[in-house]
Amino acid sequence: MPPEPEAEPLYLWFVRGMRGIFSLPSLILMTSFVGFSAFALESGVTRGEAVFMTLTIWALPAKMILIGAMTSGAGLATCFLVVTLSSIRMMPMVASIVPEMRAAKTSTWILLFLSHFVAITAWVFATQNLSKVPREARVAWFGGFGITLTLVNALIVAICYGVVAAFPPVVAGVLFFLTPVYFVSSIWASARHSVVKVAFVIGVIAGPLFAVIEPEFDILYAGIGGGTLAYLIDRFWFRRKIELATAEGEP
Repeated sequence: MPPEPEAEPLYLWFVRGMRGIFSLPSLILMTSFVGFSAFALESGVTRGEAVFMTLTIWALPAKMILIGAMTSGAGLATCFLVVTLSSIRMMPMVASIVPEMRAAKTSTWILLFLSHFVAITAWVFATQNLSKVPREARVAWFGGFGITLTLVNALIVAICYGVVAAFPPVVAGVLFFLTPVYFVSSIWASARHSVVKVAFVIGVIAGPLFAVIEPEFDILYAGIGGGTLAYLIDRFWFRRKIELATAEGEP
């Protein structure tokens, strides 16, 4: 029998993960961080604070919420609470990716460290590409992508902080909103289960509705209420239709 090919060194997979910053999701996120630089500058956040937020909080919506709370005069405890509640939405993403990355000898502390870099961009990109990477190399590959993406965007914030002052406000706004526009379409296209698409449609309707009815708790109501409603619809309508169709097809 011919000898089995040797596994490639993990550092090569780390480098391959680094190349992911040239993907469309990463490039769009980078332009969004240019918009974030403008928002931070206009809100009175210093360059150092904006870079520190990028490295420690990472998720762009959480940083926007934090700056909004700071500029409104909220206390430290309130700012901590709103950012925490915003970041809880990342837990299902982490829970879905970590089992895909874990190998037989993967240390728990490495997975905990890499979970910091799981945000929408990393989740969408990893969901689309992890299956193409050998399981033993997935941690190195994702680490290369997530760590590099974070550091590059922190550098973008540091460089663009003063430059964006010359941008018209509408340009900064367009750059910032490229990310949500892209990921709205990406999440829909990558949805594997009907419940995801049901929740998506309900969220698109409920979000603006609750923003008018109860603007202080719109995300909470739309998220918890819409997610629960999507589960019930999927569980008692779509799945029941599938079960009935399967039963009718049995001899």
